[in-house]
Amino acid sequence: MTQAERDGWVVVTVAGEMDLISSPAVRQKVHEAVADGRRSLVLDLADVRFCDSSGVGVLIGARRLMRSCAGRLRVVLPVSDDGEGAHVNRVLAALGVRRLFEVFPDLPSATNDTAPPISA
Repeated sequence: MTQAERDGWVVVTVAGEMDLISSPAVRQKVHEAVADGRRSLVLDLADVRFCDSSGVGVLIGARRLMRSCAGRLRVVLPVSDDGEGAHVNRVLAALGVRRLFEVFPDLPSATNDTAPPISA
């Protein structure tokens, strides 16, 4: 997992798995960004290959935290060439919470204030 800044957005890039083991580190990065006064956050999940309920919990918690401080949260979840969504996208849709997030197909569009999100 990495953290960087792009066009005024804090970008937390997660790769591999978002599960019981790795989710606390993602949660910590989100909390650190907010504690540092940052209110624009992108979670880049393009390279997440597996997400369980603890990963979904971190996403919902991040959304709640950003809303509570009048912040903005965007999520990068690309759609593959065969039209299938990324694993995380499918998990969020199956749980009925995909509509809660502003989802973008790539990092450049997620950090562009004029780009529209992908509809749920």
